[in-house]
Amino acid sequence: MFLHRQELQFKATPDKPDAVYARKLQEVLGGQYGEITVAMQYMFQGWNMHTPGKYRDLVFGIASEEIGHVEMLATMIAQLLEKAPLGVTKDALQDDPTVAAVIGGTDIQQAVVAGAGARPVDSMGNPWQGSYVTASGNLLADFTANANAEMQGRTQVARLYHMTDDPGVRDLLSFLLARDTMHQNMWLAAAEELKEAGAEKLPVPSNFPQNKEFTEVSYQYLNFSDGAEAGAGRWASGPTPDGNGEFTYHEGPTTSAPMPPPTHPDSRFYGTTELPNTMEKAAGLAQDTLHKE
Repeated sequence: MFLHRQELQFKATPDKPDAVYARKLQEVLGGQYGEITVAMQYMFQGWNMHTPGKYRDLVFGIASEEIGHVEMLATMIAQLLEKAPLGVTKDALQDDPTVAAVIGGTDIQQAVVAGAGARPVDSMGNPWQGSYVTASGNLLADFTANANAEMQGRTQVARLYHMTDDPGVRDLLSFLLARDTMHQNMWLAAAEELKEAGAEKLPVPSNFPQNKEFTEVSYQYLNFSDGAEAGAGRWASGPTPDGNGEFTYHEGPTTSAPMPPPTHPDSRFYGTTELPNTMEKAAGLAQDTLHKE
């Protein structure tokens, strides 16, 4: 059940309209690491969770907060667009208003499609995609992905903070930065608690038997670059974070296998092979005659 209360978690009012900045702000609303993504990601993780309890309560609680962040950003964007001009001023490029709008850095569809409002898109106008959502059902994998999403989102908000001097916009961004700080730490703490409780551990998924993987390379750093310093890292020697092995370093690959022979798909796919064209054509006719599907 969802209940909408017509108030905001934090104030979202700019000091002045700014249609160009409204477009920039779309990134943290409808971009890959925007608020729509994390809201839907946490919701689907909760809906897909196999056990009730504190972890499901956690994701549903934060998902609901993130929906509120979507609303705050959409509200801010609408206000930034409130006094956006309908056309092109006398000093602008009057021969082509579309070009003038593009040069001005505004989002034409915020005006034409949304009537001076926010849209579920990123700063380039690309529609928000459900493929941005990570909800695997494995909580350690998901919580780690959540921490990454909050890190990426906070990085983008920090960049946007320096792209405006509007005190009202900066107030909202400072609040979002603070909540991203909490959420990064929260997801990392939840991941650690999963491991401490023995519910999940590295490598994910931890309940897949490691003896079924090719263990010779399970903890081996294979250097496929001509960079000279990769072997000096923590990942090249010493105990592994999962506690199941020791890192080793190897210059280049340790395994190789011959290429398999070329494939020969059904002739009616009309792919080019090393076989003569007449042979391919005859094979296709024969397959049709024999009703080979």
